[in-house]
Amino acid sequence: MSAVTTTGAQTTTAPKVQPHAFHIDDSMYKGAGWILFAAIMFVVSACLNIIWGIAAVSKSHFFVAGASYILSDLNTWGWFAIGFAALELFTALSIWRGGAFGWWFGISVAGLAAILAMMTIPAYPFWSLVLIAIDIPVIYGLAAYGGRPELTQ
Repeated sequence: MSAVTTTGAQTTTAPKVQPHAFHIDDSMYKGAGWILFAAIMFVVSACLNIIWGIAAVSKSHFFVAGASYILSDLNTWGWFAIGFAALELFTALSIWRGGAFGWWFGISVAGLAAILAMMTIPAYPFWSLVLIAIDIPVIYGLAAYGGRPELTQ
């Protein structure tokens, strides 16, 4: 709808501006997506580790035959992967809860997960590289935005 203004000699039509029902300040929510991404990737990584661990414990033919490991054997790494998956689920919950503990804990667990994925490369190289590729943006998201709660609220 427009408003009509007249001065007798001249008539002008101006569009009427409708106010928006709400306003979102994009700079305020800039890091919220990265924090949510990090927590979701911890859940995905935990699911992948559970699958990997069950396959390793059950002596599946899924893995490279005759691979040698730096520490122990495939069965031990399978149980370790299942336990680490529980730690990753706890980390996701900690990140969703907010606070500095979740931030630091998430960065340290993602770094440890990347190192452990490198140590299991002999078992299934592609799977390990996928886990490493998940951990790198998680570390970035938590390091860049995890300690700045004003960007995520």
